[in-house]
Amino acid sequence: MTSPVWHPFTQHGLGEPIPRIARGEGAALYTDEGRRIIDGISSWWVTTHGHCHPRIMGAVAEQTQKLDQVIFAGFTHEPAETVAAGLIEIMPAPLRHVFFSDSGSTSVEVALKMALGYWTNRGEPRHRILVMASSYHGDTVGGMSVGARGVFTASYAPLLFDVESIPFPEAGAEQATLDALEAACAAREKPAAFIVEPLILGAGGMRMYGPDTLREMAGICAANDVLLIVDEVMTGWGRTGTLLACEQADVTPDLMCLSKGLTGGSMPLAVTMATAPIFDAHLSTDKAKMFFHSSSYTANPIACAAAAANLAIWREEPVRERIAGLCDRQEAWRARLAADARFHNVRRTGTIVAAEVAVPDGDYLSAAGPRMAAVFREANVLLRPLGNTVYLMPPYCIDDADLGALHDAVDRAADAALSGG
Repeated sequence: MTSPVWHPFTQHGLGEPIPRIARGEGAALYTDEGRRIIDGISSWWVTTHGHCHPRIMGAVAEQTQKLDQVIFAGFTHEPAETVAAGLIEIMPAPLRHVFFSDSGSTSVEVALKMALGYWTNRGEPRHRILVMASSYHGDTVGGMSVGARGVFTASYAPLLFDVESIPFPEAGAEQATLDALEAACAAREKPAAFIVEPLILGAGGMRMYGPDTLREMAGICAANDVLLIVDEVMTGWGRTGTLLACEQADVTPDLMCLSKGLTGGSMPLAVTMATAPIFDAHLSTDKAKMFFHSSSYTANPIACAAAAANLAIWREEPVRERIAGLCDRQEAWRARLAADARFHNVRRTGTIVAAEVAVPDGDYLSAAGPRMAAVFREANVLLRPLGNTVYLMPPYCIDDADLGALHDAVDRAADAALSGG
């Protein structure tokens, strides 16, 4: 029987198999047929400590017996308050206010609306948003608008609002990016905000740049009174080797988006963290100045219980040591790939390693992608190439045997891509 399910980012016309996953444990997923699949991309970059982490699952189970859902406009609950207090404790000090939403895309929408509301409520409305070329900030209309235009967004172009794009800081050409940002910030029509993925662009091809450039960009925004929005949805919670990517640049943004690893990857939840001036611009006895945004499931208690357990894991377990160990193992692999002529532009940021397989067609629709995907399916590993770009972003609990199996699968997939079969 054909399933009625319409899957995301899936061309059903290709007839590719879609395994049915029955359970997860640690760094692996298990199909209902008993196949064990090593999760090399943390199930789309969300799973940090491993699937079905006992502390997180226990917190979820306990919360289901207390409170499942309550409207968050005009009410609060203990799990949300615990998460907010825990975030204030662990995140950069100026980020003092926590707004809950449901996903990375919505956390970006919230940040954009907060930025525009900030300037409007101050009596000096601004409407321009600056973005970095090749970025990705989600698939909602606002998220697509501030992301790269191309095959992802072509059908929806009439819905998207105009933005001004700053070139990606290519190695050796960072000054061109800084000059473009300076010019855009100093224009007669001042921008409201600049939104950026810190250190690494995810869906844009795992493109990486250094902390010094991020620091310089933040300085330009501050000097020109332009708000900085940092999208840490993918980069946060240890992926880049530190809790946040922006801490490597000693940068605190005006607005920061967090999701994915916020619950250890177990439940959908997101937050947008804001500095006091952003909050205060919406604080008034005038109800017209309130922040007009919500969803039915804002700060869902069960999801918040998972996030509270994740914060406890970060406080009480050696998470940073696990991340450091994974970084070391990934660096050893990066060095091997860098000496392999089948790959080019081999790079690493924290736990993430990416490289391009040296095929002639190198865009997102490259024929190399399906060829490599077929090898990965056969090898029982979950890896999802971005065109000819192959990358690893495993959970921090992965052991040497499973990590080695992922590395071996990439080796075989590169051969398949280059041979054309």
